[in-house]
Amino acid sequence: MPRTDEVWKTEELSKTFLQGVRGAIPLAAEQIEVMLRIIQKFRPQVSQFLDLGCGNGILGRAIHAQYPNAKGIFLDFSESMIEAAKRQQVDKPENLEFIIQDFGVKNWVDCFTDRERFDVIVSGFAIHHQPDERKREIYQEIYQLLQPGGVFLNLEHVSSSSDLIEELFEDLMMDSLYAFHHSQGSEKSKEEIAQDYYKRPDKNANILAPVELQCNWLREIGFIHVDCYMKIFELALFGGVRPV
Repeated sequence: MPRTDEVWKTEELSKTFLQGVRGAIPLAAEQIEVMLRIIQKFRPQVSQFLDLGCGNGILGRAIHAQYPNAKGIFLDFSESMIEAAKRQQVDKPENLEFIIQDFGVKNWVDCFTDRERFDVIVSGFAIHHQPDERKREIYQEIYQLLQPGGVFLNLEHVSSSSDLIEELFEDLMMDSLYAFHHSQGSEKSKEEIAQDYYKRPDKNANILAPVELQCNWLREIGFIHVDCYMKIFELALFGGVRPV
């Protein structure tokens, strides 16, 4: 079966996402604040972190700002996304490394064979493009890449429990997209923005799973302190800690 996430390798779609949908995600700043609070609680000393499926690297940059002496790796299979991540201004850029690699295939972990395991692994809106069986495998691979006591956090697009809740999420996204685009000077109507959103080429790449199910997968693998730490309709921050 052909993979649906290959669409993200196109430069045009990457640019559209980074300039549009990514900037309009509701409560984005609050999501990052909660992520950093969790890391500080469970892993106050961070020497090595991985931003998996990094996009423009917003999650990894937030960790780097908090722990500027930590070595950070940004991994994505989209060259245009990696280039966008490289262009961001950060302190101590010499501590950052960028890898073009596809975590949708199992041998992606081979590039870390001779490296230290990570204190923190984060992922933002990336793993949901994989089939459920592969999602579980990726969570197992992440577990193996973590130091004992290491933290995994996934800021993710998850499925709704009902059509009504899905409608609530779509309404929220429309309002957020409209406000964001108009703050950038766009004169598009809400209806035009909605048409662009519903007809976006990456929509078919989404393979959403309930957050409760994914938390159960993490527990089965061995993660502790597993929880959905923040959720607004289909946007969820969840994860856990590898036991010491």
